[in-house]
Amino acid sequence: MKKFLPSFSYIFHPILIPAMATLLYLFYHKGDFIAQEKLFILFQVVIVTIVIPILVFVLLRATGNVDTIMMSKISERKIPLVVHCFLIILLVKKSIIVDRYPELHFFFLGGLFSIMLAMILLFGYFKASLHMIGISSITVFIAGMSIHLQENSIFTIAVLLLLNGIIASSRLEMKAHTNIELAIGFFLGAVPQMLLLAVWL
Repeated sequence: MKKFLPSFSYIFHPILIPAMATLLYLFYHKGDFIAQEKLFILFQVVIVTIVIPILVFVLLRATGNVDTIMMSKISERKIPLVVHCFLIILLVKKSIIVDRYPELHFFFLGGLFSIMLAMILLFGYFKASLHMIGISSITVFIAGMSIHLQENSIFTIAVLLLLNGIIASSRLEMKAHTNIELAIGFFLGAVPQMLLLAVWL
C-alpha cells in the first residue's frame, strides 16, 4: 500500500480540486443547465485553474524559481499562490457569479480565503498542506450540497473523508509535511467552507 500512497498526491493535486468540485456541482445540478452551459462552465474553470497555473509553473521552472509541481519549498509557493488568488478572483467576479451559480461561487470564495490564509502563513515561514486544503474544502462543499439539495450522498462523503486520510498519509509518506502542517491545512480548507455554508444553505 505504501508504494501506492504517493500517487494520491498527484491524482488529487490541489490544482485539480476546483475542476473536480465543478464536475460534482454540475452532477448535482444535472437538470438545471443545458449541456453547452455545463461545458462552458467546466471549460472556464479548467482554463483558469489548471491550464494557466501550469503555464505559470512552466515559466517559473524555466527561470529556476520552482523545482517540481509539488513546490516543497516555502519560497517556491509564494508566486503561484498569489497568481492563484488573482485567478480565483477573476472567476468569482466574471464567470462563476453568485446569481447564477451560488453554491459554486461560494466554494471558490471559500477557496480564496483558504489560499490567502495559507499565503499569510508562508510569510511566517509555515507551510500548510495545500493538498489538505483542497480535499477538506471539497469534502465540506459536497456535504453542504447534499444538505442543500436534500440528496443522499453518504457514499460520496464517506469516500471523500477516506481520501482526506489517504492524502494525509500520502504527504507523510513523501515526507512533504509534518502532522501539524497537515492538520492546519485541513482546517484552513474546511473552516472557510463551513462558515460560508451559512450564506448559501
